[in-house]
Amino acid sequence: MSDTSQVQSVSDQLGANIPYLRRFSRAMTGSQQSGDTFAAAALEAILADRSILDGHDVKVGLFKVLYGIWASAGAPIEDGETGARAKAQRRLASLTNNSREALLLHTIEGFSFSEVAKIIGVDQAEAEELTSIARREMADSASGSVMIIEDEAIIAMDIESIVADMGHRITGIARTRDEAIALARADTPDLILADIQLADNSSGIDAVNDILQELGMRPVIFITAFPERLLTGDKPEPAFLISKPYSVDQVESSVSQAMFFSSTETLNA
Repeated sequence: MSDTSQVQSVSDQLGANIPYLRRFSRAMTGSQQSGDTFAAAALEAILADRSILDGHDVKVGLFKVLYGIWASAGAPIEDGETGARAKAQRRLASLTNNSREALLLHTIEGFSFSEVAKIIGVDQAEAEELTSIARREMADSASGSVMIIEDEAIIAMDIESIVADMGHRITGIARTRDEAIALARADTPDLILADIQLADNSSGIDAVNDILQELGMRPVIFITAFPERLLTGDKPEPAFLISKPYSVDQVESSVSQAMFFSSTETLNA
């Protein structure tokens, strides 16, 4: 393979993984703006010196560069917050170092423990232990009421079972935008878990935005078979996003993260 072809291949792989790098960065910071700042810094570092990817799979190398920048900056989150976000930041300070990041990398981004170890600079056994620690620490930190917006009955029941088994109370399941708004008014949730396309062709995004506008900000997790459609950079994006088909680990991790961090940015239709 020629050097030109190899460079093109690396560029293509970087481009394909940018949406997921931004998702990870945003989940770490809890903010699209801060997350994108770190993701951009990682890309700039790679563009300045492609050799930092040497010896690594391109995706692993990309996330490793981002993590290195994040860690060297002191794993910051935004200052001057009040209310729920300030409480979340106090919680974050109490977590075991690297544990939350390891959990995100393994359960949401789908890296193996050996890949997580390479990204954060530990051995595989420690990566596994950090993930377990994060599960325990975050699961113990918060519980609450969860509303599910999902038009497929089997998926809705599955999500309900997973979330209930975590110790959260389910306020109900809505299949349409109007049902979701009515349900939220009747029993205000602490967390919303929403599909994008609903039974009557209404939008889960619209439903969530309506609810948050009326009842105030709260964490939201979006679920979709087409995550790339929501990771374009063209408009505000969700901090928590699960791809279909999902795993139990992904749902549990996202719910714990969202409850723990107590904030998210939502989409505008």
